Amino acid sequence: MNLKALMFSLFLLPLVTVAQEEEEEDYSMYDDLEYADESSTTFVSPKIIGLSPNRFINVAWDVQSPYTMNASEINDYAPDASWTTNESSNVSYTGGLRLNANIPVVSRNNIVWQMGANYMNTNFSIDEADPSNDPILSELNRHSLSTGGLFTTVFKPINDKQFLIFQGQADYNGNYTFSDFHSLGLTKYSAAVLWGKSPHDRLQWAIGASRTYRVGELNYVPIVMYNWTSKREKWGTEILFPARAHGKYWVNKSSLIMFGYELEGGSYHLSGLSNNGNSFELRRGEVRPRIEWNRKLVGFFWLNAQLGARINYGFAYDELENGKEFFRGFVGDDEIKAFSSLGTSLYGLVGISFVSL
Repeated sequence: MNLKALMFSLFLLPLVTVAQEEEEEDYSMYDDLEYADESSTTFVSPKIIGLSPNRFINVAWDVQSPYTMNASEINDYAPDASWTTNESSNVSYTGGLRLNANIPVVSRNNIVWQMGANYMNTNFSIDEADPSNDPILSELNRHSLSTGGLFTTVFKPINDKQFLIFQGQADYNGNYTFSDFHSLGLTKYSAAVLWGKSPHDRLQWAIGASRTYRVGELNYVPIVMYNWTSKREKWGTEILFPARAHGKYWVNKSSLIMFGYELEGGSYHLSGLSNNGNSFELRRGEVRPRIEWNRKLVGFFWLNAQLGARINYGFAYDELENGKEFFRGFVGDDEIKAFSSLGTSLYGLVGISFVSL
């Protein structure tokens, strides 16, 4: 069974067990917000005991160890086609800056509305990438990949146990520079909606659906949220499946260890390979199993450090006619323009956050 088939089966499992976005939202952001006493009606709280610190502002740097990248010729391939390597090179460096900010706009007992922005940059240093012989590797080496996004999230209580969550996001992805922007018509839109319950102040779960670019190309997937804290408030889970799933252990009130995985990715416009009004796009997806340490530094500032592996889920290329997006899903037969493979690498991330506890 290949990796994509395995992940598809995992998408369905939690809906049967009910145990467990682009960028699905981190719904733990609502922890410890203030609420106005507007009426005597009782509504479910968006927070539970023991969630990880809510990051209002986060600045981080991500870096990967060297690995090999291969690429096929640019052609027309069936999604499940076999391919041969046309370009191959060592990638000596991959990494970049990550910024994220969440701003509470409305915080009442009957609704919570939050808005935010994010920026992520990924630089590739690819050895001996020659534009005449290695057009794909050269394009990735020429300019870094960037993501700039805006998102909004609404938590709407229904009563003292049930709630709804709505999330929407717009991402501008590509190898653009600040002096050479691409068309805003290439913006990628994601959304999610969930219905859930909070039986008590240590558990909340929800089920829903998402429109996402989390693993590269456009997809529609079921999602399940499961946040739980043990009675002694030491162990717990923070899960938004399939995007991420983590177990956690509070060493003390100033130190938290988390362990699990996250899916990352998106669809990126590559300007040097796009022509005639079409958009040549990298569909990038990766799985990141990791261990994470969160430690209070001083006041509301916390250190976040991650160590794990970057496992390639998908690194293929589509050509979008007139920039128009399409949905291939798991069974579509729309042609792929080129394939790439990446060796597994180790990665590390270090960041500082301004948090709410």
